[in-house]
Amino acid sequence: MKKNRTVTQIINGNKTSDGDGVQLTRIIGSPELDMLDPFLLLDAFGSEKPLDYIGGFPPHPHRGFETVTYMLAGKMRHKDSAGNEGVIEPGGIQWMTAGKGIIHSEMPEQEQGLLAGLQLWVNLPASEKMTEPKYQEYDKQEVPIEQVDTGIEINVIAGKTRNGTLGIVNNDLIDPIYWHVKINENIEFNQDVPEGHNAFIYVIDGNISIGDEKAKKGQLAVISDGSQVNLQALDNSEFVLIAGKPLNEHVARGGPFVMNTKQEIYQAFADYKSGQLA
Repeated sequence: MKKNRTVTQIINGNKTSDGDGVQLTRIIGSPELDMLDPFLLLDAFGSEKPLDYIGGFPPHPHRGFETVTYMLAGKMRHKDSAGNEGVIEPGGIQWMTAGKGIIHSEMPEQEQGLLAGLQLWVNLPASEKMTEPKYQEYDKQEVPIEQVDTGIEINVIAGKTRNGTLGIVNNDLIDPIYWHVKINENIEFNQDVPEGHNAFIYVIDGNISIGDEKAKKGQLAVISDGSQVNLQALDNSEFVLIAGKPLNEHVARGGPFVMNTKQEIYQAFADYKSGQLA
């Protein structure tokens, strides 16, 4: 018998800035929700004011986890210390495994207009923290789209839907789900999510109800364990449903580095200072 997941917490997030003054809302990695294993951070950014984003994210290091950038509007150019470079456009996804270390930048490829998207940090298990850096990067046209007759469209970035649509991103470490869902008013959404996975829904636009709870634009709903998600759109809405298998390992953080011990964090800073990180 399938068990519906229910809302355990509604998170509003905190307005803050990062990089060179980019204005954003920090939802995971905030005082309200420090982390949701294996998810370390979720930032939502979106503004039509150039001064809110024009500084971008100049070169900075990472080690020990993955960054997932999903663009909703506008364009971001990334470069890294391994010589990779490209532009992420609306509907495009970049799933970067920083592994043992990389230095990269993410800069707006525009000087006006709306720039909006999400950045998610995904932890790596201890056995993979010093792996070689790599990218999984795809344009909107490469991301599978599932159209449901009842008025639902799912961009299947990772995971497998009930109808068998398979996402384009592979990750055997946490077996993730990452779906961008557009749904018409009063339509019900029902999908399977593996039991044991931690999961959340972030509302990009509109209003939805999950059981007896409601979540509105800009809110994140943490959902309980169970085998399926059942919700209803209260008006035309958009959201991302993200889930992953928890790692259940100790987490040590130090700015752009996420390891298992403080000593490993100190080593990461030392490697960065000496030019050995990437």
